[in-house]
Amino acid sequence: MGEVEPVEAAGARAPDEDERRLHEMGYAQELRRHMSAFSNFAVSFTIISVLSGCLTLYGYGLVTGGPAEIVWSWPIVGVLVLFVGLAMAEVCSSFPTAGGLYYFSAKLATPKNAPVVSWFTGWFNLLGEVAVTTGIDFGAALFLNAYLDLQFGFTATPPHTILLLACILILHGLLNTIGVSAVKLLSNISVWWHIIGVLVIVGVLTFVPSHHQSAGFVFTHFVNQTGWGSWIYVMFIGILLAQYTFTGYDASAHMSEETRNAAIAGPKGIVNSIWVSLLAGWLLLIGVTFAIQNYGHAVSTPTGVPPAQIFIDALGPTGGKLLLLIAIVAQLFCGMASVAANSRMIYAFSRDGAVPGHRLWHKVNSHTRTPTNAVWFAAVGAFILAIPYLWNSTAYAAVTSVAVIGLYIAYVVPSFLRFLRGDAFQRGPWNLGRWGRPVALIATIWVCIIVILFMLPTVSPVTASTFNYTVVAVLVVIGFAGIYWLVSARNWFTGPQVQGSEEELRAVEADLKKGAV
Repeated sequence: MGEVEPVEAAGARAPDEDERRLHEMGYAQELRRHMSAFSNFAVSFTIISVLSGCLTLYGYGLVTGGPAEIVWSWPIVGVLVLFVGLAMAEVCSSFPTAGGLYYFSAKLATPKNAPVVSWFTGWFNLLGEVAVTTGIDFGAALFLNAYLDLQFGFTATPPHTILLLACILILHGLLNTIGVSAVKLLSNISVWWHIIGVLVIVGVLTFVPSHHQSAGFVFTHFVNQTGWGSWIYVMFIGILLAQYTFTGYDASAHMSEETRNAAIAGPKGIVNSIWVSLLAGWLLLIGVTFAIQNYGHAVSTPTGVPPAQIFIDALGPTGGKLLLLIAIVAQLFCGMASVAANSRMIYAFSRDGAVPGHRLWHKVNSHTRTPTNAVWFAAVGAFILAIPYLWNSTAYAAVTSVAVIGLYIAYVVPSFLRFLRGDAFQRGPWNLGRWGRPVALIATIWVCIIVILFMLPTVSPVTASTFNYTVVAVLVVIGFAGIYWLVSARNWFTGPQVQGSEEELRAVEADLKKGAV
């Protein structure tokens, strides 16, 4: 990948260059451009959140492949995801806009196909963003419920978890309503909280417990409690833990209209968030797995959160609860950043008229320069997706699969189109040079594989309560977007729209500046 970095020698572009490029794409600078390259990276790193994804689905890993699956699927999936991120980053550098993936697809597809390709990419992105927000904040609610149960006897039941989820989403809606400055500050803090948190958890679990599992157990022991007879099948479906965690890094693209030097900072945010998470997550998973004291107790824990049980068994109630609090705070940071990225995607898609009620969702608060209505669209949508958990305990696994499939379909469409473009692709200042096409091809193949894997049933026998409803959710989105397209949108949706002439764009910006505080 030797040709990734040389273009950076050109130096950072001034903020007015960001505005000029945005105008070239047809948009006014409506959002406040206050984010640095580090803040842009911080949002994606926070959404990936190894202290959220790794720990939230750790129980799934314990029964679907066990220690060997947990430990080895992480670096394998992480490297393959890095190809997806590299391909996305190269396209992001060419089109640094909040629209992100659906905008990329519209510009890379043939003129004839651009509207429909952009339409479906946008809807899969929107579904995936909402689902990943649900998964993150639902995981935070599960962990918080476990802590409250241990500390105050607030039992871990579905109604209690859903109540906590509602409170968390309201909190994240309010934080994002305050403005991008709050999101930027908290995301910057979150980076260090995650890195130090991983080191603290692994360090404590390494030096405090008197007993640890053997290296042979951690790196080679395979567990299959799914009911399926094929270990190969279980090995493949077991990668959900890793693949789900490596989601949300498209946030760096969605936040690009609020980032300085976006054509370089956005791509770097995508790639850096993946490889840093790869290293931190692997360290965390190995450390937690070595600390397992009683495997059966961890799997069937009354808290409903296996990592919490592992912490308590290894350290006692006080130490276990302190480590649990570290994870909960990280998950709250993660959900806040996810709502921010989700709202920007909704804002941009609505700006181009693609979402019902688009005028409402595209509206920008003139005081905070943030899409406040889109923030609450994201929060309410995430809550609605979680409601089935009240009746079906497998709903959370389905939501995580929907997040992976929805997002990764949207992730790979522009990469595949970039592959088809070949040398005709107009590279931005951050690019992969001659490696661009091979990387895009590998990314496309990997996404095709995981889309199939995560629609497969995870438990046998398959019943109404164990059925993988991911396929239903994906078909609903395809059906909704398809019918909406055929009945109405094909007559008016032409892809990303131009907001106006240079003079009109500057007039929009001047009006917003008058109302800003």
